Amino acid sequence: MQGSRRRLSELSPQRRDGSQGGRAAARCIHTRKRVLDPMTAYQITAMMQGVVTEGTASRRVKLGRPVAGKTGTTNDNRDAWFVGFTPDLVTGVYIGYDEPASMGRAGTGSALAAPVFNEFMIAAMANVPISNFLIPSGMTEHVISRRTGMTVTSDDPDAIIEAFKPGSAPAKIFQTIEDGSVQTKGAPEVERLINSGAVGLF
Repeated sequence: MQGSRRRLSELSPQRRDGSQGGRAAARCIHTRKRVLDPMTAYQITAMMQGVVTEGTASRRVKLGRPVAGKTGTTNDNRDAWFVGFTPDLVTGVYIGYDEPASMGRAGTGSALAAPVFNEFMIAAMANVPISNFLIPSGMTEHVISRRTGMTVTSDDPDAIIEAFKPGSAPAKIFQTIEDGSVQTKGAPEVERLINSGAVGLF
């Protein structure tokens, strides 16, 4: 998976208190067993949104609404798939031969399966109102750099929004090994405060 989780220009996510656009979030009553922590599920969903906004499906899936998914291609391009979902519908597309055989260099999940997913979802979601993935209560959003994971300002070209679980936060420093020595760099906002002569603990 590659790319940003969510662009800053995207719609604000809908929260569980139903505070998006004056429209209350729908309540779902069920007896199914929960198999994954909601916060972890949201973080994985955000990663898969990056596949669509910046990754392998970015040129193929254009629904005009929040969507997450993952392309897949097996060795020798014998199988290709795309499994994706919106807050309302999950769809999986598989393409391959009954008797396994290579589909050629262009036989990838991105080139073959993702366009089929896109065409089907456009039709299937035509009359479904746009909704956003729900952010579990207790998570905190930060603007961070996709390159370093540290906090940055919203006008940074590498800025993305990432949701953090309670007790976690963006990195304050990161280290790299250059010319055999460890180089440490602080978060841009911290360096700015230090360089400006601000007083405090950073």
